[in-house]
Amino acid sequence: MIPLFTVLLVLSSAIMILLVLLHKGRGGGLSDMFGGGVSSSLGGSSVAERNLDRFTIGIGIIWFACVIALGLLKAYQGA
Repeated sequence: MIPLFTVLLVLSSAIMILLVLLHKGRGGGLSDMFGGGVSSSLGGSSVAERNLDRFTIGIGIIWFACVIALGLLKAYQGA
């Protein structure tokens, strides 16, 4: 059971990193310091951005559940 959650955690971590990197910068952070805040978004959120947000939240929930499950399995493994 533990190797399944470990593999799922590694996969969800890698996917989460890719999804976060795909998001557009909102400005006001380090991206503005290096010239990333030059372009402005006039149209608001597109359908693709909203779907990317939903997918990122879903993968985040899976990641969080794997962390909790692995912690519980490790804590009660010897009992």
